[in-house]
Amino acid sequence: MVLSTEQLVFDQEIIRRFDVNGPRYTSYPTADRFVEAFDASAAALWLGKRTIGGISRPLSLYFHIPFCNTICYYCACNKIITKDHGRSARYLKYLAREIELQSSLLDGGHEVIQLHWGGGTPTFLSDDEMRKLMAATLRSFHLIEGGEFSIEVDPRKVNADTVALLGELGFNRMSVGVQDFDMAVQRAINRVQSEEETALVVHSARQNGFKSISIDLIYGLPGQSVEGFERTLERVLAMNPDRFSIYNYAHLPTLFKPQRRINEAELPSPDTRLAILALAIQKLTAAGYIYIGMDHFAKPDDELAIAQRQGRLHRNFQGYSTYADCDMLSFGISSISKVGPSYSQNMKTLDEYYSRLDAKVLPVLRGIELSADDILRRAIIQALMCHFELSIESIESAHLVDFKTYFAAELADLQDMQAAGLVRIEGDWITVLPPGRMLVRAISMVFDRYLRADRQRTRYSKVI
Repeated sequence: MVLSTEQLVFDQEIIRRFDVNGPRYTSYPTADRFVEAFDASAAALWLGKRTIGGISRPLSLYFHIPFCNTICYYCACNKIITKDHGRSARYLKYLAREIELQSSLLDGGHEVIQLHWGGGTPTFLSDDEMRKLMAATLRSFHLIEGGEFSIEVDPRKVNADTVALLGELGFNRMSVGVQDFDMAVQRAINRVQSEEETALVVHSARQNGFKSISIDLIYGLPGQSVEGFERTLERVLAMNPDRFSIYNYAHLPTLFKPQRRINEAELPSPDTRLAILALAIQKLTAAGYIYIGMDHFAKPDDELAIAQRQGRLHRNFQGYSTYADCDMLSFGISSISKVGPSYSQNMKTLDEYYSRLDAKVLPVLRGIELSADDILRRAIIQALMCHFELSIESIESAHLVDFKTYFAAELADLQDMQAAGLVRIEGDWITVLPPGRMLVRAISMVFDRYLRADRQRTRYSKVI
């Protein structure tokens, strides 16, 4: 059963009690658990034995474009601030080399059902550069008709002609960064962006046949208020996007240097942050959007909402996905691939990335081969994060464990959450109840073996 938006409960006291630092679980184990002992040869090994019984599933491809013209102070992405397209031209040459290298090592079919360009700012690339990257991709892979091909767009760098080109290249989904339309907030984060240029991109995407448009907002930014964020929500709702992502800003200036330019005194208080989130939930659900999970909302007829209703929703490095458990090949600095029971992450700097590819070696920095326990716990976390319920019987059948014995400590830890009304443990089911849906990360953390062994969670953002 999938709960409706009307059953989503926002309880500030419960959230304050259980709001802890924790992972976003775009993978399990999370990337901070990867090890350098898993190297290029290990990644190549799994690329070469991808098929099971001679059958290979369609692929998901991710391309990391790290370049940005200007710096947004809140950003925690791996990015390079430059206006020099000589740097991006060189990067594209090496991306083409990595595409060829991974493709040559890949066992099984090269059909692609999902593709995503992320950043940085993918639309930093010139029209010609975008054409070259897609051409390099199509030399090694085949995009399946009806697939999900998406790109992150900065409206400040895109016009109607660029959006038309994206449609010609095969993109049919778009994520549009907004964050906040309040001018004082925009100045504080060094991202001044007008409502008009944002609406132009959204309108152009509609005209060029994009099937889904998502708007990204952030709460917890300097200078934000409930009243100001309400105005932003009303202006964005008028654009009628198919999806919303309402992200929690994590202020971690010791880890991300650009955040040091943010005045901590201007950050909203914890109570204000919660009030902003409560307002966003109220406005979006009143407008008919379905709460998908974490920070994502979608219209009832959007593919994410349909996939959730049908039990097909999945979570990967691109967030929530309609395609369950594809092998994902990723290209570019710091990008993370998933092939079979393995994850691998690329080098994080351009020099290291280029050096490895010059040597015709996969530019792998670190990774991990999942154990049987990892795969078991990943299945549990996926079920909770995507469907808000877990069939104990199905886990026992698929993984040959006695659930209540294997997870005795975890079930004991869930008792406080059950007493607080976040979860219900009954018969062969664990169900995330309406007050627990906003805290599903905290619930999932109970099953994270690595966190049980290491209680230091300060490197993660808050759940809410």
